[in-house]
Amino acid sequence: MGNAIWRGSPGCKTRKEEPLVEFTVSTIEPENCPCDLLVLGVPEGEIFSGPVATIDQALGGILQKVVGEERFTGKARTTLFFHTHDRIPPRRVLLVGLGPSSRITTDHLRQAAAIGVNTARGRHLRHIGLPLLDRFPAKEEAQALVEGTILGGYRFRKYKRSDEEGMVEGVELITTPDRREEVNEALRRAAIFASATCFARDLVNEPPNELTPSRLAEVAREVATQKGLRCTIYGPEEMRQMGMGAILAVAQGSSQPPRFIVLEYAPPQAKRTVAIVGKGVTFDSGGLDIKSTEGMETMKMDMAGAAAVIAAMSALPDLALPVRVLGIAPAVENLPSGTATKPGDIVRAMDGHTIEINNTDAEGRMILADALAYAVQQGADEIIDLATLTGSCIIALGPICAGVMGNDQGLLDRLMQAASKAGEKVWQLPLFEEYLEAMKSEIADLRNSGGRYAGAQKGAIFLREFVGGKPWAHLDIAGPAFVEHEEAKGPYWPKGSGTGFGVRTLLEYLTAISEEPQEQDSGKHR
Repeated sequence: MGNAIWRGSPGCKTRKEEPLVEFTVSTIEPENCPCDLLVLGVPEGEIFSGPVATIDQALGGILQKVVGEERFTGKARTTLFFHTHDRIPPRRVLLVGLGPSSRITTDHLRQAAAIGVNTARGRHLRHIGLPLLDRFPAKEEAQALVEGTILGGYRFRKYKRSDEEGMVEGVELITTPDRREEVNEALRRAAIFASATCFARDLVNEPPNELTPSRLAEVAREVATQKGLRCTIYGPEEMRQMGMGAILAVAQGSSQPPRFIVLEYAPPQAKRTVAIVGKGVTFDSGGLDIKSTEGMETMKMDMAGAAAVIAAMSALPDLALPVRVLGIAPAVENLPSGTATKPGDIVRAMDGHTIEINNTDAEGRMILADALAYAVQQGADEIIDLATLTGSCIIALGPICAGVMGNDQGLLDRLMQAASKAGEKVWQLPLFEEYLEAMKSEIADLRNSGGRYAGAQKGAIFLREFVGGKPWAHLDIAGPAFVEHEEAKGPYWPKGSGTGFGVRTLLEYLTAISEEPQEQDSGKHR
């Protein structure tokens, strides 16, 4: 039948133990796969082609009749489920619509696999078959199907006593003999990408009383120990000595001390250094400019950028990429108290900029200012930051898309290409110089809030002042980092959960530049 080439749980130490998922690569004909559920992606209007036609023939034409009765057309994300009653080896078949043939992407395959695994879980089915469609290169199709299966099957059940759903234990990828080797190669990488994404989800889903700045630093240290990374954790006194007044200002309202987390992946053959920086506000009340009850409810997710960075760093040793990567995550709580920062306070950042704090709820850019300055000091050749920075970005792009901005078009183009390959939606927003004028203070170098309009761009252009002219890209992931709204829910984005957004984009980007180590044209502009 096939070879078991990857076996592992798509989680980390923060979640309940779940049965292992075994992936197998097979060259059997789909209609002969002895599975509990055979999942077939079908283009809209082209249902009876390939294995569907063969299965219909084996079933004596019943499938064609059912498709007609149910008016199933193959529209994206629609499904048709039916039993085969032992007429063929697959006990059940699930048709998943992929939409119009000309618009099908690998993310449609990722979604179809997620729909398949969710259907199997809901019906307590243990073994599913996933045929490749042969529409894209084998590696790309296999990676999408494996990622969709793992991400779609993700559940955060650490704090629940029971789980009513079943668990999928075996997934059989079905391909042709000439593509089998490529599928085998893609399987391990896809599992690494998806498992790292689930790790980030676990961190985001942890409650804020459990995942404090200190605990997040402990998790990073555990990752470093397990994966052979270098890890440095700075406390308040070290931050004070380094002049990180912006981070300390945000943290001073909480009894939980801040932590400045640095992970380093440094293979000996590396010729360039990329810094990935993630905002790590483990809970954000808004400070003295306090949020509403509704606005505060999900603010445990305000460390999703830091989660993405730590999770991506955890995957690098397994991928063995020849690029030095610094993972930087400033971690704080933003709370109101007698010691909290007040509107009107002025603080000095690590690079010497003075900042007037005119809104204590614009804290993310404060902690990132010191983190970006640190990345420059450590010799980063380019910098990418991820932050749940602004509600403005959600208003502009909705809850499923991140905004991307920066000072180097070449870097932005490569990052957007990586995001497209990962199936993560991003859209470039402009950084007009006029936005910087709104961030200038009458009594300090900068102020941390520039008003309501173009808030995402103003936050980004504030950050630009701390990168020292280095090629830099900023991902505002406030919308897609956490599925709060029903409209953001998807086959592999469960509602009420972190998504791990950005992890696979980072890994795709780092993989791409590792495969093309030559000097890139920067296309720089400011």
